[in-house]
Amino acid sequence: MSGLVGQFINIRPQRSIGGIVAQATIEERHHDELTITDHPVEMGANISDHAFLRPAEVTIHCGWSNSGGQPAAGDDYVRAIYQRLRELQGLREPFDLVTGKRSYKNMLLASLTITTDPRTENALMVTATCRQIITVQTQAATLPPRASQGKPEKTSMLMKQGFKQPTFGPEPSPGGALKPSQWGIF
Repeated sequence: MSGLVGQFINIRPQRSIGGIVAQATIEERHHDELTITDHPVEMGANISDHAFLRPAEVTIHCGWSNSGGQPAAGDDYVRAIYQRLRELQGLREPFDLVTGKRSYKNMLLASLTITTDPRTENALMVTATCRQIITVQTQAATLPPRASQGKPEKTSMLMKQGFKQPTFGPEPSPGGALKPSQWGIF
């Protein structure tokens, strides 16, 4: 035990898509985007008053081979991996994604692209696009009874009050605009 004092052990998690480990990872593309809202104002340039993070997106190009040295490897190995990926996508349940740069929580398999040609007949080359989902927890609140509120007309729950007839404002002038006397400022 004393030999470990001062030493750090670095255990890097294995790359995986929802627990499915690729035999080879060719490329990983991470995409993080901040959306900044813009609003035009009467005079001058647009103003920016808010920003929010978009869900993270990761595109992975990876592969498996029937000759990969797996104990269960054989002609059906890549077919079984492909089926597992399709099942992961079909579940529509969030999973963990581990890449070489970072780990993600709450990911879904948004896109799964497979190309088979004469060179890749016995391999499975996958382009998987995973997207993070952002979840929130909601809570129901109960308001105190209307009778115990100081200003129930402002603070109580909405109540059905029956059918109401719409009321109309002042009659416009023949040109379609309100007369200056109807503006309410004179």
